[in-house]
Amino acid sequence: MEITSEEIAQQIQKAKKGKQDAFKFLLDYYWNEVYGFQLKRVRNELEAEDITIEAFAKAFDKIETFDENYTFSTWLVAISKNIQIDKTRKKNASIYSNTTDATNEQVQKIIDHSPTPEDKLITEQNLSELLQYIKQLKPHYQEVINLRYFQEMSYNEISETLEEPLNNVKVRLLRARKLLAEIITQKE
Repeated sequence: MEITSEEIAQQIQKAKKGKQDAFKFLLDYYWNEVYGFQLKRVRNELEAEDITIEAFAKAFDKIETFDENYTFSTWLVAISKNIQIDKTRKKNASIYSNTTDATNEQVQKIIDHSPTPEDKLITEQNLSELLQYIKQLKPHYQEVINLRYFQEMSYNEISETLEEPLNNVKVRLLRARKLLAEIITQKE
């Protein structure tokens, strides 16, 4: 079945009104285009997947700013391209800052920045606080966050574990992250 530009425009309007089925439609319809674009750029499936999800999250958060005079796919690809450029710059800056011309004697004098027992305690308390926030989510959101961030499963592994389509997993994770961010922002 061919999807018309009018149908896409209707889905965008529904998404601007916050309709979840419209977001799912747009994600399903444009996923391969944005993911394929990123895969060609970064040549890494997981990185392309992460950038694509981040691009959809950013686009969906700012969907009310989308101008219908432009093509939605072009807008999505531009967002993903900007995210990828930012990530590459950060990665390159990190690599550059980690290289040194110091002699062995200078390296020996470098202060040890490994975490102290106090630092470890603070980290554990922050993790405990984060877990409390996660427990405020509905169980199916808790589950997908646990699988992705604590068990470090790929999206495909989560899809197989939950026996759900890959795009459903991506949408659920996107929604869970957004709800978690809202909970944390409200508490602070």
